[in-house]
Amino acid sequence: MKKAIVTGGAGFIASHLVDKLLEEGYFVLVLDNFSTGRPDNLKHHKENKNLKIERADITDFVRISPYFKGVDQVFHLAALADIVPSIVNPSGYYRSNVDGTFNVVEAARLNGIKKLVYAASSSCYGAPDAYPTKEAAEIRPQYPYALTKYLGEQLVLHWGDVYKLPVISLRLFNVYGPRSRTSGTYGAVFGVFLAQKLNNKPFTVVGDGRQTRDFVFVTDVANAFFMAANSNCQQEVMNVGSGNTYSVNRLVELLGGEVKYIPKRPGEPDCTFADTAKIKKLLGWKAGVSFEEGVEEILKNIEYWRDAPVWTPETIKDATKDWFKYLSK
Repeated sequence: MKKAIVTGGAGFIASHLVDKLLEEGYFVLVLDNFSTGRPDNLKHHKENKNLKIERADITDFVRISPYFKGVDQVFHLAALADIVPSIVNPSGYYRSNVDGTFNVVEAARLNGIKKLVYAASSSCYGAPDAYPTKEAAEIRPQYPYALTKYLGEQLVLHWGDVYKLPVISLRLFNVYGPRSRTSGTYGAVFGVFLAQKLNNKPFTVVGDGRQTRDFVFVTDVANAFFMAANSNCQQEVMNVGSGNTYSVNRLVELLGGEVKYIPKRPGEPDCTFADTAKIKKLLGWKAGVSFEEGVEEILKNIEYWRDAPVWTPETIKDATKDWFKYLSK
């Protein structure tokens, strides 16, 4: 039986990865401080003896390091996410996403881990020059979240190069699906829209809604992590995307409801679109869930967002004032 650590395992993407690993016969140890992760995301495994959950913060090396002994694979997904709060709390993001990642890769090195897979972010590309965007594109982080995730990736790759720790970094595009974040911060579009739909409020669409995003379904992403960990590849960076890009207006059309347009934000790309040729070649991975199927699955589980904050144009304006203050050219 393989033993794996999933950092941030009670979070959105990581909890689906835990599902996948348990399904594949792993023993899974989740390390999570529950600052954003939700215990309910794993409650369906409460009787599974192959899952152990420890409340632990990756910024505490002494606390987490002993857990790495005897572990085969590490999936590092713990991080502070969302763009807006990173602008007002850069120190917190640096501590979690950079210092925390250092602790994880160092614990992995000291304990001879066989493979470490890191959840990187496509936000490192900023507004790229070409679409679909290849892994070799210029790095242009626009805000602290993007920068700290990229610095974490550089730590992972450096430990791979210097200490021969087998690592893979997966640059995730716009992941969506059941259990996506419902925290009190203004963040991912799906969480915002689904809470608005449940409360019969208009969807707050940024700009004209024609901007497109590479929405990739969460179970496809979990499969990418699993395949990366069990491949012979190492010291590689790979995009994880759907193979397509979809407008926010198309999302609204699929969800169904009224729209309220709000000002376009500086620093946001008009398009995200992953070139996935590399991951297809090296891992044989490709997305299997269509956008329409994924949205339909989310609507089946919409009650999950019943307690999520309901954003209005006024509260969004207040939440994003620092975005406009610091990122407007």
